[in-house]
Amino acid sequence: MLSSSSSLVDELMAQLQGAPLQQLAQQLGTGTEQAQEAVGAALPLMLGAMSHNAAQPQGADALLGALQRDHSAGGGPDLGGLLGSLLGGGASAGNAGAASDGAAILGHIFGGNQQRAETGLGQATGLGGSNAGQLLRLLAPIVMAFLAQRMNAGGMNSGDLGQTLGQERERTQQRGGLGGGLLGSLLDQDGDGQLGMGDLIKVGGSLFGGRR
Repeated sequence: MLSSSSSLVDELMAQLQGAPLQQLAQQLGTGTEQAQEAVGAALPLMLGAMSHNAAQPQGADALLGALQRDHSAGGGPDLGGLLGSLLGGGASAGNAGAASDGAAILGHIFGGNQQRAETGLGQATGLGGSNAGQLLRLLAPIVMAFLAQRMNAGGMNSGDLGQTLGQERERTQQRGGLGGGLLGSLLDQDGDGQLGMGDLIKVGGSLFGGRR
């Protein structure tokens, strides 16, 4: 099980440092610093949305089944190598399949809010909606592989998985910042909508010093 002091986002960010992050920046046509800030906002947004889905037993069961079926690897995946395979090799069949997998995963994570998530992330980080969507598609299979790794190591069932993601969402909301703001805006679409997208853009501009 996940310890209360451990953060999935922090662990994922640590594994993506170095060459993987540089590859992402090159793919997006941005500097490494902006890519890191965007990934740092995208990961809590994705994990928080997954937690929202997994809060219902059937949602947690479906996520666990997907992890076991499609993303489980014996020794645990090399996330940097996975990203390299997603970015390398041009329009090969394998990379086309990986891109399709990423798009399908995003559809399950965000549902009808996918466009809102991409637009909000793009505006708040300065990436633009198209690059933000590309970033989310690249990160989606990496997040799933990482969760499968943690699930296998911890012997999690669907209840454990839902609890782990719930703890991560609470951390994101407590930390605030851009990731927490994006997640709050996305989830508030199902509630009272207290945080609007215009406020998020202002948050992003202040955090990143006003993206050009």
